[in-house]
Amino acid sequence: MAAAVCVLALAVGLTAAAGHQTKQGKSQAGWTTVVTGLDNPRGLRFGPDGALYVAEGGTGGNISSTGDQNTAESETQPCKHVPPPIGPATGGFNSRVTRIDRHGNKSVVADKLASSGNGLIAGVADVQFVGHTLYALESGAGCSHGLSGTDNDLLRVNADGTTSVVADLSAFQRTHPVAVIEPDDYEPDGTWYSMVAVGHDIYAVEPNHGEIDRIDTRTGKIERLIDMSASVGHVVPTALAVRGRHFYIGNLWHFPVEVGASSIWGVSRHGDLSLRATGLTTVLGLVPGHDHVLYALESMTVGGFPNGFPGPTQNGSGKIVAVDRHGHQTTIASGLTMPGSMTMGPDGDLYVSNNSFGEAPGSGTIVRVPIPDH
Repeated sequence: MAAAVCVLALAVGLTAAAGHQTKQGKSQAGWTTVVTGLDNPRGLRFGPDGALYVAEGGTGGNISSTGDQNTAESETQPCKHVPPPIGPATGGFNSRVTRIDRHGNKSVVADKLASSGNGLIAGVADVQFVGHTLYALESGAGCSHGLSGTDNDLLRVNADGTTSVVADLSAFQRTHPVAVIEPDDYEPDGTWYSMVAVGHDIYAVEPNHGEIDRIDTRTGKIERLIDMSASVGHVVPTALAVRGRHFYIGNLWHFPVEVGASSIWGVSRHGDLSLRATGLTTVLGLVPGHDHVLYALESMTVGGFPNGFPGPTQNGSGKIVAVDRHGHQTTIASGLTMPGSMTMGPDGDLYVSNNSFGEAPGSGTIVRVPIPDH
């Protein structure tokens, strides 16, 4: 009961903050800013204590592994890098997980985590709770991202702010290649994006390899649920959600942005894939709602060449659409700038990490999106 009270208190607190900011003219097309001052915010989740936990990707750095011979993959072969123009990447250790209480106060619960990139930054990609234990999904580590001696891991966040490795995701990808590898998007350590919890297991999605994997948080064992590259090719799956016994996965697709080229699939617990909806664009977040509705976060909706790439031309093009059981779409929020992830709050509204890519340090925000008639 105490946890439930805390959760409702946070919802009221953020709603009050939103109302205060509305008076200052911060309300936009269907959303209101409730948190500011974040570095490339990505996955976010309300915890059992009622606080909102946010994965901040960080700001990268200048550490380089170019020419490094000492890798976990081989002590005699050069470090494999992300191919140009995305790579080679450099990095640092300034990614973190931040806790935001019902008053909007921020505190760091885990920091000095891997952050890397070459323009767009990757760091901690998502956070998730199994019971009262917090887990973080790394995306910016590994020699291929400029940080020798590191790997992308699923991390357990300890009460003292330290982290413990639950599973080495980089090592798993090296020993379990997918069926179709796209050379232009090859990420030796992966760029893990989102995860959900089912019982003691966490399911995580890696976009550029096109896989969803199950991680047992008690043993660290990793098993592949589905290799999407084998069935639908290089579609770059990103957003993972779960409702009941079914998963849903949405995809980014390719650059330049192709308007309407993204989809949502249903995925069974046995890894069977079925098409749920088409005609979406750059899906980076999925949240199940009532009456079989899925809320999809479209990060970028300006298509074509040369404007269909991450950058200023995409500012304000992000949207949230409600997708019903028949695949019909209704826009419920617009005007977002490079949003990266989305979760549902205890108040029934959606909370979105905004300014998630390519923005100046401290530019990231969390916005609240009321759901009509929820």
